[in-house]
Amino acid sequence: MFCQQCGVNNNQESKFCVSCGNSLLLSNELLEGLENIVTPYAQKYAGFWFRTLAAVIDEVLVQVLAILLVLPFVFTLVLLMIHTSTKEEIEFAGRVLGFIVGILVHWLWFTVAESSKWQGTLGKKMLGLKVVDDRGQRIGFGRANARYWSKYLSKLILFIGVVMVAFTKKKQGLHDKIAGTLVIKTND
Repeated sequence: MFCQQCGVNNNQESKFCVSCGNSLLLSNELLEGLENIVTPYAQKYAGFWFRTLAAVIDEVLVQVLAILLVLPFVFTLVLLMIHTSTKEEIEFAGRVLGFIVGILVHWLWFTVAESSKWQGTLGKKMLGLKVVDDRGQRIGFGRANARYWSKYLSKLILFIGVVMVAFTKKKQGLHDKIAGTLVIKTND
């Protein structure tokens, strides 16, 4: 245990600092209080396979939603362009529109859900998982954005940032470490 006065590392059972004599009792009490807050989450980190299954469920659901949302837009676009554009131009415009709507739906699916009272997407909710900060609290929209966009970095480096979930103590991927988040298993 480190002394708050001088910073020297002391034995865990010490009551006073070996260097400056400062009382370590308050530090011990604070440490025990923190353990009571953090320990319930420490044993409930969601593992790699639970998180992978939740991700698969979410990807299927978000694709279905994106298709349902983009179809009316593409249909309207075709009606507006049918008399003034070539088939190739209409197809290109439809693809661009589908791509943009798809990205927006995907981004909002994850960031809004993870920063909401649910604390997770529908896939996570179905498996009893929640996204929390390092104190076990609900994350805000900004942190959910950091987590979402850093997932691309986790995937870009040959999915090593995602596979980290299986090997880290708190079951965090690179995107979790960047955003300061944890995914926990709840009893809800």
